[in-house]
Amino acid sequence: MSNQNPVFIPGPTNIPDRLRLAMQVQTQDHRAPDFVDTFAPVLEDTKKVFGTVPGQIVTFPASGTGGWEAAVTNTLSPGDKVLVARYGVFSHRWIDLCQRHGLDVQIVECPWGEGAPADRFQAILAADTAHQIKAVLVTHNETATGVRSDIGAVRRGMDAASHPAMLFVDCVSSLASMPFEFDRWGVDIAVSGSQKGFMLATGMAILCVSPKAIAAMETAKLPRTFFDFRDMMAANASGGFPYTPPLQLIYGMRESLKMLFEEGLDNVYARHFRLAEGVRRATDAWGLKLVAHSPELYSDTVSAIYVPEGFDSNALTDHAFNAYGVSFGIGLGQLNGRAFRIGHLGSLTDVMVLSGLATVEMAMADLNYPIKLGSGVAAAQEYYRNTGANPAKAAA
Repeated sequence: MSNQNPVFIPGPTNIPDRLRLAMQVQTQDHRAPDFVDTFAPVLEDTKKVFGTVPGQIVTFPASGTGGWEAAVTNTLSPGDKVLVARYGVFSHRWIDLCQRHGLDVQIVECPWGEGAPADRFQAILAADTAHQIKAVLVTHNETATGVRSDIGAVRRGMDAASHPAMLFVDCVSSLASMPFEFDRWGVDIAVSGSQKGFMLATGMAILCVSPKAIAAMETAKLPRTFFDFRDMMAANASGGFPYTPPLQLIYGMRESLKMLFEEGLDNVYARHFRLAEGVRRATDAWGLKLVAHSPELYSDTVSAIYVPEGFDSNALTDHAFNAYGVSFGIGLGQLNGRAFRIGHLGSLTDVMVLSGLATVEMAMADLNYPIKLGSGVAAAQEYYRNTGANPAKAAA
């Protein structure tokens, strides 16, 4: 029965029954004339979640990593210079991908717990008078550290430097959970996936591409076949796919968008903030510290939490799973053994988050952490009681 417990990892997230049922469809002909009636609205409605009008949605049967590769290979050429900061595992992996593709990667090293350094980007771009830097790559929500970067500030820095570089953003663990403003922030390619805020199974990379990035395809010389924007866009224009699509995920995506719009995107974002703030209140009550250095950096989808000196965070997450059947995120990279992560995105409610907090609190007590049993849960309960739609309080 333990598999009935929710997971508290930052993705893949819990799949609501409504979406599981939507994905349980029989095989259909993706070349039939009526496939366009299913697929075209998904592409159009997804634009609303990215916050774009002129941007074009492109999907691939892949995870977010495939989306990264598509972004790079469709717009850049071997030897092109890109600018990127390293402040966590996922920003590092994008660096690694670019290096493997023969790009000249200028890396800005940042402490883990910090976000994208907009001011340093601006200075580097201002000094690049020959405009050798072709793209700036930013991880919006660094899942390893629980840090959200200010993409608007990065764009303002690029504009202040009068630099024509494209702006690529990884929003895999933020889209459909936290506000994203593709057009307003001047993003050229944003990369996401089906398995986090959209609450679906892993298997669909979801990208939004600006007209500027589409124009860059004409001169890009990196090889691509499976991830070729041109092939996908040409097929999508008539409502089709250049090869076999992930049909079940497309049906799931259609239903996921309905769920998000029924709740209202602003309400979705407010719910994620509330869930996250409850976790943050619990963390403070335990006397523990977040990896994120300051409140403006706090992610609303995942909290990375340091364990006390002398404790092993891997032992904690293992014990929570073995004793109580609940999964929490392990520490990644340099945080391995030093921090655990609580994912609080997707299909979650106050009550579900409280169950996760109670579970990890029990696991910490079992392992003799210096915490008071019930303290974190009580702090979150008090916050949720006073900020949620409590009918009794509303009537008082």
